[in-house]
This record gives sequence, C-alpha cells and structure tokens, in this order.
Amino acid sequence: MEANQKKVRPKNTGTKQLFENPILEKLSRTHISIPVTMFFVTGAALGWYAFTHTDFSNMTIGILFASGLITFTFVEYWVHRSVYHIEPTTEARAKFQYTTHGVHHEYPKDKTRLAMPPILAIIVASTLFAIFFVLMGEGAYAFFPGFIWGYAGYLLVHYSIHAYAPPKNFMKQLWINHAVHHYKDGNAVFGVSSPIWDYVFGTMDTMDKNKVSENL
Repeated sequence: MEANQKKVRPKNTGTKQLFENPILEKLSRTHISIPVTMFFVTGAALGWYAFTHTDFSNMTIGILFASGLITFTFVEYWVHRSVYHIEPTTEARAKFQYTTHGVHHEYPKDKTRLAMPPILAIIVASTLFAIFFVLMGEGAYAFFPGFIWGYAGYLLVHYSIHAYAPPKNFMKQLWINHAVHHYKDGNAVFGVSSPIWDYVFGTMDTMDKNKVSENL
C-alpha cells in the first residue's frame, strides 16, 4: 500500500474514466445531494417507525440511535483503513484498491466521486439493515437511523473538506486531519468525520499539520 500511495500523486483538477462502458462510468459517479438526502430521509422514516410501531421507550430509542451513530464512526474508520487501503499485493487487489479509493487519492477534487454510487449504497445499506435486524430484531429500527445518519453526516463532512476552504472554527481540525491523509501520509488519519478511532488505534499523525492544510 505504501508503495502504491507513492505512485499516485494527487491532482487538484480533472477526473478519471474508470469504465469503458458509458453506463457503468455514469453509475460510478453521483451528486452528493442524492445519497445524503436518501439516507437522511430513510433514517427519519425508520426512526418514526421505531417511535410509533415498537414498544421501546424514548430513552431506549435514543440509546440505540446513539449506539448506531458511534458504531458508524468505527465502521468508517475500519473500512477506510482495512478495505479502501488494502495492501495491493496482487494485481487484482491493486485494481480493487484503485477503483474503490485510489482514484479519489489521485483526483481528490473530483466532486462526482466523493460518495458511494447510489445503487451500490442502497445494496450495502439494505444488507447492513438485514444483518442488524437479525442481530437485534426491532431494535434495528432505532439503531440503523443513527448508523445511516452517521454516514450521511460523514458524506457532508467529506464533501465539504474537498469542496470548500477550511472554516475558521473548531471544524477546521477535520480539514487539517484529512489533508494529512491525502497529502502527507496515506497510511495515517483514517477518520474523516471523527478522529476518535485514530487516537484509539494510534494512527493519528501529530506532526506539523499546518504545512499540509493549504492543499485542501
């Protein structure tokens, strides 16, 4: 992976065609508003169902929702570190890594590839909801809204980091953290919406971050 990261130099303009088939190529891109709206609305609908069609107390629903949100922050970190940055030890793994994430490192300003394509996102979300429902029954109606609202929030943060200049408030640190990941060390700072798991697992690069923040 480290060697692969060195070969990919970030370009601040442009895009990359991933598929020769024009339909697949179009499906690999999305406007950020589509998945964000889709998951906020879905989360709200499931949350409404939890309040109106289950026997859970409001406190239990709140705890399940918060648990889903916290769980997402871990999944975000783990997927980014272990799946998107998989070691490209074979040609197939290298192609998978580049298609799913490496292209984003090469063209970090490409706004059409800052979110999972909607069709794939629906498949993944449906699968996860089914798993959560098997594990916790009706509790999934309260847990999953926290999880997918966490994902929608991550999408907004990730998009904002790549599309806008850092804000002059506490949120600026998220911009700086992600700049370190893209422009300084692709093997560190995997958390985008939250740095908590980078601190837990020791992948937070604490060196001079101000030198790379200007690249965002």
